[in-house]
Amino acid sequence: MSAPPVRHVHLGLGNFFRAHQAWYTDHAGDGAEWGIAAFTGRSPDLATALAAQDGLYTLVTRAADGDRFELIRSVARPLAADDQAALLGYLADPEVRIVTTTVTEAGYVRRADGGLDVDRPEIVADVATLRADPTALVRTAPAKLVAGLAARRRAGVGGLTIVPCDNLPDNGSAVARVLADLADLVEPGLATWIADNVGFVTTMVDRITPEPTAEDLATVEAQTGVHDRAPVVTEPFTEWVLSGQFVAGRPRWEDAGATFTDDVGPFEERKLWLLNGAHSMLAYAGSLRGHVTVADAMRDATCRVWLEEWWDAASSHLSLPPADIAAYRAALTERFANPRMRHRLDQIAFDGSQKLPIRTLPTLRRELAAGRIPPGATRPVAAWVCHLRGHGAAVTDARAAEILPLATGPLPDVVRRVLEALDPELAGNVALVAAVLAQARELESP
Repeated sequence: MSAPPVRHVHLGLGNFFRAHQAWYTDHAGDGAEWGIAAFTGRSPDLATALAAQDGLYTLVTRAADGDRFELIRSVARPLAADDQAALLGYLADPEVRIVTTTVTEAGYVRRADGGLDVDRPEIVADVATLRADPTALVRTAPAKLVAGLAARRRAGVGGLTIVPCDNLPDNGSAVARVLADLADLVEPGLATWIADNVGFVTTMVDRITPEPTAEDLATVEAQTGVHDRAPVVTEPFTEWVLSGQFVAGRPRWEDAGATFTDDVGPFEERKLWLLNGAHSMLAYAGSLRGHVTVADAMRDATCRVWLEEWWDAASSHLSLPPADIAAYRAALTERFANPRMRHRLDQIAFDGSQKLPIRTLPTLRRELAAGRIPPGATRPVAAWVCHLRGHGAAVTDARAAEILPLATGPLPDVVRRVLEALDPELAGNVALVAAVLAQARELESP
């Protein structure tokens, strides 16, 4: 079959994108008009595997009672991260109207205040590269986007819309700020052109998508008769909520169930705190108890109690109706407990230094403001402290060189230093430090 024409570029070709944004486009009524050129994050391997299949792949929707297999056709061009010429060519093409991103929270290289971390070596290197040659290969996602927008400006072809799909609060505005900061450093007038021509849409995305196993590949071949080098396994549940101006058109994602709203905030908080926050808590606390997957942890009565305690603390600060929150918690309980979804805790544990400030600390700060220090709100932090000290899942973190040294030495000193790294104000709360220390001692005890 012929590939759809490329009108959409994506950064972060991976499993979640292929289970989510690519799935929504494939199911849109006009999806055949919106082919996606998708670039890997680092390794070219997935692009190579998908190119050998003309971008086609099998999506396995894994329910508790069985699997459903479907062919996804929306990825017209799978490309390697270092194909800078292709990226600039597509972003300078007037037919391309949308850019989506799934590069993880750490991929936007932000400071704690939300601005671009201009002192990070990779940003320093990319700025120097683009100043010397605006078409040269750069490494970070913000620099790739800025280089592409500069190419579009030079081509004089008008605007497009950037749709970030990572778990950042108000991610549209967050990415707009990072790109403006970088554009100011790279090219005179570019930040103004971006502000005048580029739309930024805020989104909330939700679909659990674990890494496929060798067994999954064998199952796909047995059930479909096709040797698929890159299938994706996901759950039946999916949600996409979007808000903002699309300046140059978009696919009819609402045909596949996407929600367009004036305010993503309530949906975003519900998902970040109840789903992502719970995932982080289970990743650190559950792996401390020897569990490998989310479903494993859900069979542990102690983990279930901890989960409900976290949800109780977080739910009290959500603005959606209580009935909606109760229904969402019930749905999460079913989703997390699905024994056929092997969502590994060690993968969820990645980049805690980037995730806890977004998923956990908002609830903790609100509880402190209300004069409370409930165990459900402090346990994710205590478990992360233990994780940094070598307990449970191995540490993989964008700030590992900075954070890991803080986790050595006597536990009272470690707790204070780690809280200081998360938020100096938290480290100054004596009662909070004592509560986190007591929980960390409990979690580390055999």
